[in-house]
Amino acid sequence: MSNVTDAAAVAIPEGRAATSKAPRDVGGSTWWRHLLGVLALIWALFPIVFLVSAALNPAGSLQTSSLIPKEMSMGNFDTLFNDASRPYTSWYKNSMIISLVGSLGSVFIGACAAYAFSRLRFAGRRPGLLALLLLQMFPAMLTFPALYLTFAKLGDIIPALGLNSIWALILAYLGGAMGANVWLLKGYFDTIPKELDEAAKVDGASHARIFFTMTLRLVMPILVTVFMLSFVGLFSEFLLASIFLQDVDSQTLGVGLYSMSIGNEKNRLFGQFAAGALLASLPVVLLYLGFQKFLIGGMTQGSVK
Repeated sequence: MSNVTDAAAVAIPEGRAATSKAPRDVGGSTWWRHLLGVLALIWALFPIVFLVSAALNPAGSLQTSSLIPKEMSMGNFDTLFNDASRPYTSWYKNSMIISLVGSLGSVFIGACAAYAFSRLRFAGRRPGLLALLLLQMFPAMLTFPALYLTFAKLGDIIPALGLNSIWALILAYLGGAMGANVWLLKGYFDTIPKELDEAAKVDGASHARIFFTMTLRLVMPILVTVFMLSFVGLFSEFLLASIFLQDVDSQTLGVGLYSMSIGNEKNRLFGQFAAGALLASLPVVLLYLGFQKFLIGGMTQGSVK
């Protein structure tokens, strides 16, 4: 009897060992994925490497540009900042002012409208939301002639809000930032439990106090997301800025750098163009690095126990 028990005890581990799966050859089946990843990385880095190479190339022309320059110099950056006919510093300042003010204004207006559509009940609420959605179906270029004529006439009355003014361009941008932002923000506002508002109202808080002191803190991730999207869009916008801003000193980076890439001197100015484009990418990169934590996690978890 004991011999049978010992044989069974020995047979069980042997059976388990026999039925255990052999390790799979992970490296042999996924090598093509790593190859695709490396190719995609090379494809994405090639323009950046070429841009850095052209910016550091002392010759500063398109014909002499190569992926790996034979010599390196900061001469293109020095020429870029000291060219009186092409005020790169003014372009940079104008772009930053337009992007920051326009983005903050878009976030504030969109948040106020989204809060009203999400929390308040009033006549015309649903038709208003549908109207904002339908307006997004029309191309924005259809509004360019009307905007140009409107601000051309407005400049006769208020010169600060006429053409060649960055403040007029900011107002034009704010007028077209309602639709998509309001729908995006409203969807996030709807996820905030209404019990928080009701508890604050019991304590005597008004809608304005609830909005500014409580709701905005809970929806901070979506506010940062909308701000980043608006900032990137305004910083790289070209069409409307090229129509409004004709003076060299009032132009943005997009319009100014484009003027360096056309004409008879585009070959000679390619080094300065590459240097200016390289510096123009810094605000967007720093913005993503600084606010990436708000894009990863939400702040509404655990708001109601």
